[in-house]
Amino acid sequence: MNKLPTPHHPLRIGTRASPLAMAQAHMAMAALIAGHGLPAEALEIVPMTATGDRIQDRALAEVGGKALWTRELDAALDAGMIDIAVHSLKDVETLRDARFFLGAMLERADPRDRLVVREGLAAATIAELPPGARLGTSSPRRAAQVKRIRPDLDTVLLRGNVATRLAKIAAGDADATLLAAAGLERLGMHDVGTVQEASILLPAASQGAIGIECRADDARAIALLGAVDHAPTHRAVAAERAFLAALGGDCRSPVAAHAFWQDDDALRLDAEIFSEDGAEHAAGHIVVTGLDMPAALARRLLAEAPGSVRALFAP
Repeated sequence: MNKLPTPHHPLRIGTRASPLAMAQAHMAMAALIAGHGLPAEALEIVPMTATGDRIQDRALAEVGGKALWTRELDAALDAGMIDIAVHSLKDVETLRDARFFLGAMLERADPRDRLVVREGLAAATIAELPPGARLGTSSPRRAAQVKRIRPDLDTVLLRGNVATRLAKIAAGDADATLLAAAGLERLGMHDVGTVQEASILLPAASQGAIGIECRADDARAIALLGAVDHAPTHRAVAAERAFLAALGGDCRSPVAAHAFWQDDDALRLDAEIFSEDGAEHAAGHIVVTGLDMPAALARRLLAEAPGSVRALFAP
């Protein structure tokens, strides 16, 4: 069998059908075409609607968590209906089924958040929002961070894809929201919102990273993906995900983690864990010099954290 996909036997790329997910699938396709010199006809994008896209009125933590973003793609991959699946890694469970293999990560985009405010509101940071402003989010991390900075703000549930959330802000459902800078960039929305520095709003683990999975027993797909893997991104994001795994939290647990390469080529991991209202937290950082270092940081933060924070995690 030919090891490379052909127009007659194309590589089927599974993705969610949202505009952002489709943009990311096209990025994965472009990387594979460039990495292997393939004709465009040798790859095929297979979009599908995730359960998480259908539920708009509740926080996903209440109805199944991150698995609602991956369930349909997992089933299609396991059944052989697709060959690889492209994910926003922030939305992928930390502990994955052994049937699947994370074969590649594309080079990470800006992992930070952007603050988007309604028309007529002049605020470039959380600190500049008016007293009692309503900030819409479905993220426990963002809600806790915002409350820690501004306890007077009212955090309200805001769900949907990027366009839906922007429309809700325009309609007055909330005064402001936080969106991933990477997603806005990939949608061509370069001037939407204001970047919030990571020193103020530490990003979510894996934010800005695109992961590509295949079946663990598919040697051909593993080889194809290996050629487009961005190793510095993979190592950094793996450290963040190892930190999450050691914490034992779930999607209801407010946690932030960001690993980045310093000028001396050392990999630094910053992390924070919060109480639900953000009033209490524990924060720290390490230089990752071994595979066990992220777990060591998780244990240290749990030991230092107040009981209200520790109660949200179950290592």
